[in-house]
Amino acid sequence: MPHILAERLSIAFPLYHVGARSLKKRLMASTIPRLRTDGSNRVVVAALNDLSFDIRSGERVALVGHNGAGKTTLLRTLAGVYEPVGGRLVVEGRIGSLIDPSAGMDVDATGRENIVLRGLFRGLDQKRSEEMAVEAGAFSGLGEFLDVPMRTYSAGMQVRLSFAIATLMQPEVLLMDEWFSAGDADFMARAQQRLEELVQKAEILVLASHNMQAVRAWCTRAIRLQGGRIVADGPVEQVLADMEPPAAG
Repeated sequence: MPHILAERLSIAFPLYHVGARSLKKRLMASTIPRLRTDGSNRVVVAALNDLSFDIRSGERVALVGHNGAGKTTLLRTLAGVYEPVGGRLVVEGRIGSLIDPSAGMDVDATGRENIVLRGLFRGLDQKRSEEMAVEAGAFSGLGEFLDVPMRTYSAGMQVRLSFAIATLMQPEVLLMDEWFSAGDADFMARAQQRLEELVQKAEILVLASHNMQAVRAWCTRAIRLQGGRIVADGPVEQVLADMEPPAAG
């Protein structure tokens, strides 16, 4: 059964270009709380620090907080992009991620080739992968551009194709960020419909969002991040109420 468990999870990124001792001293003497040194005496940014949570099948969880709070970093960690430097993370279930539209894409390959490669990577046979290419091509509306290299695509075309590829297979654990914002009105209407179907059928949803309307519509639980730490975890309305300033009057 799909399940996500984090116990004292930590993620840190080393600052490789900080080599001079005097610069290190100035940085470490600064008031930036997320800077520290690791066991190899490198200056690192603590992107996530000591996170613990348990997400069970059936839950719809929003990651909320200001820019830089750690929402996308946590999503990418759940997707296996980042390796924890501390703590424990267990993610069970077939993952589908809508995090980075260009992740895993070969810009020198055609759109069709990228779709087929994605299908083969997920364990499908050649025939089914080629069928996926036809489906994604039709959904994205790329037409003849499906057979030209992706480096010639506009930003909107890349997002449309990436969205079509990412939503071809129904995941058990759906990880979503707010990157899908390009496309004409017809495409966005179809994208919204497909998203709603994915959300409804997924056993676990984790959504990082600034859109409180989407959070309220799709999620029942919210985890609020601040400075790479969890500062609140509970029902959506309770967590959002603590974030919103009191009404004047």
